Amino acid sequence: MTISAVDCHYSITGSGPPLFLTHGIGAAEDAWRFMLPKLSKHFTVVTYDLRGHGKSPVTHKNFNLDELVLDLERVREKTKFEKAHFAGHSLGGMIAPAYALKFPEHTISVGLLSTVAGRSEEDSKKVWNVIHEMEKNGIEKTLQTLTNRWFTDEFIKNNSDLVERRLKQVVDTDPEVFLNVFKIYAKTEMIPWLKNISKPCLLLTGEHDGGCSPKHNKIMADEIKDSKLVILPKYKHSFLIEAPNEVAESLIEFINE
Repeated sequence: MTISAVDCHYSITGSGPPLFLTHGIGAAEDAWRFMLPKLSKHFTVVTYDLRGHGKSPVTHKNFNLDELVLDLERVREKTKFEKAHFAGHSLGGMIAPAYALKFPEHTISVGLLSTVAGRSEEDSKKVWNVIHEMEKNGIEKTLQTLTNRWFTDEFIKNNSDLVERRLKQVVDTDPEVFLNVFKIYAKTEMIPWLKNISKPCLLLTGEHDGGCSPKHNKIMADEIKDSKLVILPKYKHSFLIEAPNEVAESLIEFINE
């Protein structure tokens, strides 16, 4: 099968060096909305919707990581930025380093936010169990599992509107697309190639992110020649929503070092 890029919907805000941000599974470019006020003071921020998410089209629903990388390159070509910083969250944190590997000439640095590599057999089994549960019972019936993996109890209690909005986004994603990107996330193992990334990398995760744990991020940091590891105390997976200022500050500090 020939792989090719699709024209993803994107937005540009702010001024300064270009920073491309890639969201995760069943989300959209608004995943970054709480970070943009801070980031846009320092960078020209390019956010976009992954294919089949938000306002971006999808040509076929069994696409792979390579195609998601080509989509990002298509966005970069359209914005005409020759070199940029790239960061991604969750699945986006796999797309950004995969992009840096394929297009080092366009990459200045990489931010891997709440992502994972070096999974044990047991770790992988847990992810695939969630996917199989969704295939069997439907995505909506599995939302409680995601809620507890993504948000702290305190945040769920005090911000039910934001939690509900995030879950609605998942439900509103085409189920075939959602399951496909979840499978890309489940089967991507970056350990064999992370050591080939020559650009500076930030690894940032929450202390209590079960699937993208500090332990996994330490393994990743050890693989990358030029890496910085930052663990945000108390947070789980959805720290773009729960801790946007801390995440934005970590990115700004890393890029400006």
